Amino acid sequence: MTQTSPPGWHPDPGYSGFGPRHERWWDGTQWTDHLRVPPAAVRSRRIRIGAGITAAVVVLAAIGGGVYLLTDDSDGKSDTAATAPSGSPSPGPDRQRGGDGGGNGDERGDGGNGGGSESPDQGQPQLEDGYATDLASGISIPVPDGWKGESGMGAGVTTGSYACPGDTDQKCVRGGIFSAPAEALKLTTKTAKATAEKDIETNANESYGEEIYGGITSHEELKSEAVTVAGQQGYRVRWKVVTKNGDDGYVESLAFPSPLAKDMLVVVRSGFDINSKAPSLSVLDKITKGIKAASGGGPGTSA
Repeated sequence: MTQTSPPGWHPDPGYSGFGPRHERWWDGTQWTDHLRVPPAAVRSRRIRIGAGITAAVVVLAAIGGGVYLLTDDSDGKSDTAATAPSGSPSPGPDRQRGGDGGGNGDERGDGGNGGGSESPDQGQPQLEDGYATDLASGISIPVPDGWKGESGMGAGVTTGSYACPGDTDQKCVRGGIFSAPAEALKLTTKTAKATAEKDIETNANESYGEEIYGGITSHEELKSEAVTVAGQQGYRVRWKVVTKNGDDGYVESLAFPSPLAKDMLVVVRSGFDINSKAPSLSVLDKITKGIKAASGGGPGTSA
């Protein structure tokens, strides 16, 4: 254990190899619970985990491209009982399928100055039990009993993993809900309504289209309405889709302003199989109602 590292942000010693490598705050003597994604980190990965949903969920600190986060069956926990940061930490291997193994030479995001003096409490959203927290969007999604949650720069909750019908090498789930900033999904529309309406077709195709389900043969719009989410005025569009192969499904695109910044829109993509083993739509409504501003995320967020 080195004794020379000053307080600052350093690569998380409990990194599991899934998703972007977070930084953890070292207070000079021990690791704290404060996490963030390095400002300079850029990684690209994609894995179908979906209700047929492709995890086009995100991101990097400078929200700007299709950087994929969500993941596998990991429980998202990390072991913080580790040694102190060395003077020149290096990232661990990227073990996620589809990862490019890439990374930035200075994973600390501090310009190589040994951690810097930035406080971990300056508006950083915090992780909390029972929720999957989207650090980029400043929201937390409730994780129902028996579901799996993944937090990071983008978040998601899933249940019922199974081999995808059109490609058994890929993983699908009976139900999945994933969040990301709209800009990270390359959505440039300015209102929640326009964003949800724009995203629903893409969401449907990525969830139940392509070779996995043989494409969507038809769809029926079930909802197109205003909704309040995390204290913000948003909009959602819900479709029932019919596929050529495998289960049909329900897909929903929900958009609303981020609690972190009113000029940043958040998109929550959902997909539920139509199958006796899949959760009911009432579960989707309950999860949506429970989405809240992440703790510690700055003005407008709640504990």
